[in-house]
Amino acid sequence: MSPVAGTPAAGPVLGEKTVRRNAIILAAAQALCGASGPVAISIGGLAGSWLLLADKSLATLPVTGYNLGVALGALPAAALMRAVGRRYGFISGALVTSAGGLVAATALFQESFWLFAFALMLIGVGGSFVQQYRFAATDGARRSFQSRAISIVLAGGIFAAVIGPQTVRYTADLFLPVEFAGAFIGLVFLGLAGAAILSFLRIPDSPDEGHPADLLPARPLATVVAQPRFLAGLCCGVGSFAMMSFVMTGAPLAMVGCGLSKDISTLGIQWHVLAMFGPSFFTGRLIQRFGKERIVATGLLLLAASAAVSLSGLAVWQFWTGLVLLGLGWNFGFIGSTAIVAETYRPSEKNKTQGLHDFVLFSSVSLASFLSGRTFVAAGWETMNMVVFPVVLVCLVVLVLQARFAPLQPAAD
Repeated sequence: MSPVAGTPAAGPVLGEKTVRRNAIILAAAQALCGASGPVAISIGGLAGSWLLLADKSLATLPVTGYNLGVALGALPAAALMRAVGRRYGFISGALVTSAGGLVAATALFQESFWLFAFALMLIGVGGSFVQQYRFAATDGARRSFQSRAISIVLAGGIFAAVIGPQTVRYTADLFLPVEFAGAFIGLVFLGLAGAAILSFLRIPDSPDEGHPADLLPARPLATVVAQPRFLAGLCCGVGSFAMMSFVMTGAPLAMVGCGLSKDISTLGIQWHVLAMFGPSFFTGRLIQRFGKERIVATGLLLLAASAAVSLSGLAVWQFWTGLVLLGLGWNFGFIGSTAIVAETYRPSEKNKTQGLHDFVLFSSVSLASFLSGRTFVAAGWETMNMVVFPVVLVCLVVLVLQARFAPLQPAAD
């Protein structure tokens, strides 16, 4: 069930110019604060391996800590923004990212694996605010512009895809023999810059009484999440994101394990993240033209294609091509799924619904990243990619069943 066509998904209706301005500000913040994800993922496992003397199966635990932080921060982030508004909530999240970078650098200097894992969890909490940018972009936007607004915000990830890995390349060795510490010092400054940009955000936090859709009472959360369309969007979002995280987290370990350099590994993640966010310039238009379900299905098929390429060999081009397809699949699957979920709640339900959605989503992602290292050590790179196929199949079945048997209904019902 979704809002009546032409009404906003959340908050008062804003002019397209204002919505676009907010989306551009959020995209700029995504480029800076969102760089924490590529940094954590590209070197989190390698740094964990450097800190561990034994049991390398725990090497990706810090990356799991990052994803767990995103999950654990989802509900508090939503509650904080409900209390103080989007702008101050997002600024707080950027400062948490900076604090996490400082703690991570300290952990590396002290050679403390568990403190480092905690630091990445703290960075992940900051990342939970970044994940809410895409929802904030739809605040006040009409249905016809929502997917475009989401795409503008996620397009900022293109710059994050460059800023994050390049931060690693040019700063990771600044404090040798302590590896990677410089990259996390860099995150401190990226978070502060993001906070400064977010101070220009202007999103109204109270409903506009001139719009009947905003006057509808909030339904119980259980009622909202029980909608077949919400469940289908959540399932496809979880499948797309969890499989992307599962394979991506293990990819640096697989590349280095095959004798490739850390630079090759880092650049592979950079191409992957560019592919994750690059299509965002036109994904919104594709959704408007072909529909959300078709774009999500395309994304899921691209994830399967990624696994097929990765299974074909261990050359650099196969790692990188697989990672690029993995990123493209995530983009279509995740943006499409987000747009589906954004249709299923009323303005008065947005914070609690978004918070629960991201809590479930990133709990699944953190589990996937944790299992990534253990699966890689126990069964290898090939097995990791084989897991993708059944997950994609389940998501496709859910998507088709929802489209066929649960037609779109207005949320005003």
